[in-house]
Amino acid sequence: MAKDVKAPEKEVKTSKGGAAKADITVAEKLVELYRLQHIDSQVDKIRTQRGELPLEVQDLEDEVAGLETRMKKLQDELTEMETQVSDKNNLIKDAKGQIKKYEGQQAKVRNNREYDSLTKEVEFQNLEIQLAEKRIKEAKAQIDGKKVIVEESKARHDERKKDLELKRKELDDIVAETEKEEKELAKKSEVASKHIEERLFSAYNRIRSNARNGLAVVAVERGSCGGCFNSIPPQRQLDISSHKKIIVCEHCGRILVDDYVVERVKGDK
Repeated sequence: MAKDVKAPEKEVKTSKGGAAKADITVAEKLVELYRLQHIDSQVDKIRTQRGELPLEVQDLEDEVAGLETRMKKLQDELTEMETQVSDKNNLIKDAKGQIKKYEGQQAKVRNNREYDSLTKEVEFQNLEIQLAEKRIKEAKAQIDGKKVIVEESKARHDERKKDLELKRKELDDIVAETEKEEKELAKKSEVASKHIEERLFSAYNRIRSNARNGLAVVAVERGSCGGCFNSIPPQRQLDISSHKKIIVCEHCGRILVDDYVVERVKGDK
């Protein structure tokens, strides 16, 4: 395929009023598309430098938030258990007061029936005390176990929070280094996109979003597609260089351009 491809003449269309107006050629459309791709690829390269850091930061933020939620839940459970222990201690105190009262009444009873009735009350209160003491013992064992879990969770939380702060700083440093350049390229991309008709721009974005490397417009290199590297038949290469219509790779669907388009964009740098 010859590298020196001349730019096609502007197509001329006649408007409804009969006046002739120049319409953009396919070659110019391809130049604008490839220029936009070149800018967007530079933005992609900057974002690739960040690697997995944004995802790592997000994962750490989620983990830290999850640990904080867990610790709050554990702390609420601890507070509830401690309240239960306090309630049981108060119950024991009340039961002992009742026993003392019943034992005092036993000294003043007039018959065995009243004495037996008070004895049963004393026995009942003693059972209440025994049950409460059992529940206190169980609760304290659970409290001790949960305190261990809380300490482990806190240690894990502090460790992951420290990791998060380091990753955030690392990400912030990278963003600070590239932010200005990225903003400038984003402006250039916006300007370049305005030179492309809506239908083509939509197709470009669709192809780009489906391409793993973000390439929607690629050059023909050594007779092969610059995106998927599949061979392009000679006749199709001639069709690409003729600039009569926009041609896509039959294997990957990317828009194909020739050396003329590539050199035009390089010459604009």
